[in-house]
This record gives sequence, structure tokens and C-alpha cells, in this order.
Amino acid sequence: MQESKKTDILIIGAGPGGYVAAIYAAKKGKKVILVDKARVGGTCLNVGCIPTKAMIQAVNHFYDAQHGHTYGIQVDHVTADLEAIIRHKDDITRSLTEGIIHLLEKHQVTLLNGKARFVSDKVVQVDTEDGIIQIEPEHIIIATGAKTKHLPFATQKSERILDSEQLLSLKKMPQKMIIIGAGIIGMEFAFIFGRLGCEVRVLEFLPRILPTVDKDLSQRLLRFAKEANIQITTQAQVTGIQDRRDHIEVTYIEKEQEKTLSADIVLEAIGRIPETQDLGLENTQIALNPNGGIRVNHSMQTHVEGIYAIGDVTHIIQLAHVASHQALVAVDHILGLDHPMDYEAIPSVIFTTPEIAVTGKTEIELEREGIAYHTHKVPFSASGKALIQNNQFGFIKLIYHPETKALLGASVFGEDAQHLIAPLTMAIKHRLSFEAIKDTIFAHPTLSELIHEGAMGVLGEAIHYLG
Repeated sequence: MQESKKTDILIIGAGPGGYVAAIYAAKKGKKVILVDKARVGGTCLNVGCIPTKAMIQAVNHFYDAQHGHTYGIQVDHVTADLEAIIRHKDDITRSLTEGIIHLLEKHQVTLLNGKARFVSDKVVQVDTEDGIIQIEPEHIIIATGAKTKHLPFATQKSERILDSEQLLSLKKMPQKMIIIGAGIIGMEFAFIFGRLGCEVRVLEFLPRILPTVDKDLSQRLLRFAKEANIQITTQAQVTGIQDRRDHIEVTYIEKEQEKTLSADIVLEAIGRIPETQDLGLENTQIALNPNGGIRVNHSMQTHVEGIYAIGDVTHIIQLAHVASHQALVAVDHILGLDHPMDYEAIPSVIFTTPEIAVTGKTEIELEREGIAYHTHKVPFSASGKALIQNNQFGFIKLIYHPETKALLGASVFGEDAQHLIAPLTMAIKHRLSFEAIKDTIFAHPTLSELIHEGAMGVLGEAIHYLG
């Protein structure tokens, strides 16, 4: 049985790009159909951002209970129940998913569970349990996200070789774990399981961990990784993985010598690739970039008029909040509004312990682009609040132009980096001067005062540290 439908906007993928686009477009009076082959919320809500942060929060509570003596509190026999942590995580994702479905219903978005495939530039077929639905929309937004990238030799079926999605459903605590890849996903999981007592070994092909952030941040994290039972080997080329039934073996080359590690499980964390397979793009004129992402302009338009792409499937910046903002940009363009995407100030938070957050340009990017810059660091030890939190080992780094003093980028290393990066992003986005920041009153005692101190430090007027 085949059914035909017409709609203003068809959105393929119900992750943080797709469902935001659907609700936003519906609020603007558009008739919207939202299709997803899996669960509403996409990777971020179900097997990414939200569940990993729920686990990190649980692990942080566990760690605080273990170290309560620092604050004069004694707690004996503290244990962690991985199965209970997973259940708590699942409860949070379920609640959020139900909330999004409720919002979609209230805004009269038609939600279809099925597999969408382009028949042509103008027609999409959706294969559902009840049959095939043919949709002819005026506009289409592709928001299918990304999927885990696998090592070419890790194709064997094994319960001991996991990706990040599978690891989030682990019920039994491993004693030893090998993580292949020291990017954001790899390092976040390293701290989760390392702080739970697992012996974690990380193998990274590149010369250092977290290669997308500046070297001073990744180097500072190494000290805390060691304390969290995490051992890291860089410039390690993994050459094979073998399941030995009672354990798993990973072979790798380090300094021209082949070595072997054994563990209970292996996590593949070498990145994610755009989800474009089986979309029927070959039946359209949609173009792809060399990195596999759908090619779009700053309004999120593809090469085909009326078709847009947002989020990880574009492979521009793989962050949920970027996908959500791209959703607003795409819908605005459909509505005839000029609201081009601006990537100048994109915040990113890495939920290791301590946290790392960056926004704007990094030193790496500025050097690559040949742009002159100066840096100014504000130590957390200048903050009374940081000392109260036993958080005095962090810093804020301000990156600015030496002549104009324009803030080009910023990074934060330390607890609450996730909160401190927001005002710094706003300062870059709206081109606030250091004088404007100096003239703003910040509450005391808070870590945000360090931003004020940093502005004064750049101006040569630091009060609470030798800036």
C-alpha cells in the first residue's frame, strides 16, 4: 500500500538539528513532517551528549564522596554500581525523549518512524511499518547526523569490541579497558571509567591527545589523567585487534616496535562520519564534500534549490548546538529571512575532569592562518571560589589581536569551564572590548570574576594575580 502526502517542509532526521527545525518551522506556521528511522533525539539525546554527561555527573558524585575528607566530611565504604548508573542515564534520556515528542505533538508536527529515501530532487519515499509513504514537500531539510567510524580491521563480531553507543549500555564493570583514539569521545570515556576504578589504556595515533585544542590544554590534562588511572600512549599505530574469548588483544606499533596489550574490552573512538548511506542521494543533484559531508552554503542550502542540510551530515562542525543553530538558519532562509550561519564563535566543551572549553579561534588556527595574536592567562588560584572548590589548578586563556586588542578566542581549563565559556563566546560574537568587560560588574565570589580579572590583566591592571 502506498500513500502520498504533501507538506511545506519535510525534515529527515529527528536529532538536535531535525527536531529543532521542526518545532521552529511549526511555530512559524509551516506544515511539517519529521521522519526518523530510530528514536527522536538522535545520537545526542540517546547515545551521545546527554547519556555520557549523565554518567559523568554520577562519576563526579562518586569521586566527591570518596574524597569528602578534603572538606572535613568522612564517608566510609563508597561503592559505584554501574548498572544503576546506566539505569539513571536511561531514565534521563527517556524523559527528554518523551518531552520532545510531546512538544512535536503540541506544535502539530507529523512524526513518522521510517526510512527516508530520495526518489528525485522533489520526491522522498518513507518506508514505514504500515507501508510506503511518498512525500512531495516544498522544502526538505536533511538532518541525518553521523555514525561511528570503525577501524578497517575491527570488523569481526565480538562483544568485547565496542563503539561509544554500545559502551553506554554496558552492565558489567570491566577491570581493564583499551580506548583507541584520544579525541573528545575517547578522553571523556577514559575519565568516566578510570574514575570508577577501571584500568584504562589509551592509544592515540597522533603526537598528543585532544589534537583540536591548544597544546597547553591537552598537556595540562595529562597530569589529571594519570591520577584517574589512565595511561596514555601517543604516536601509537594500532595494527590489529584479536578476540581471545576470555580477553581481547590489541597490537600496535610504537617507536618502530610492535607491542601488544590485553584487556576486557576495547572502545573504538576514532571519530564519526556523515550518515548519507541509503538516502538515495544518487537520485538527486546534491553534492558531497571530499570529507563525505553534504555541501552547503552559509544558509545551509545544498546545490539543489529547496533542499537544505544541517548538523553532522554536513561534517562542518560535529556539535549538537551547532546543528540546532543551523536548523534556525535553514528555516529562516525558507521563510525568506537573511540569517547566514556564523562560525566565528562556536563554544565547545570537553567533559573530562577537569573540563576543557574553547571558543573562537585557537592558537593552532591563528598560526595556520598567519594571524598575529597575543595570549593572556588568568590562573584559577586568583579566585576565592576556585579555592573553595579545590579547583585552583585551572586557568582561563584569552587570545587577542596585539594591535586592536580584539578578543579572537578563549579557552578554559578547570571545573565549571562549561559555564565560563558562555560569556566569553558572547564577548567574541558581539566584539566586546576588554574595557567593556572591565566596566561590567561580576558577582563575588564566583569563578566568572576571573573573566573580569583577565580583561584587567590584558589592560595591565590585574588586581588578584601578577598578570
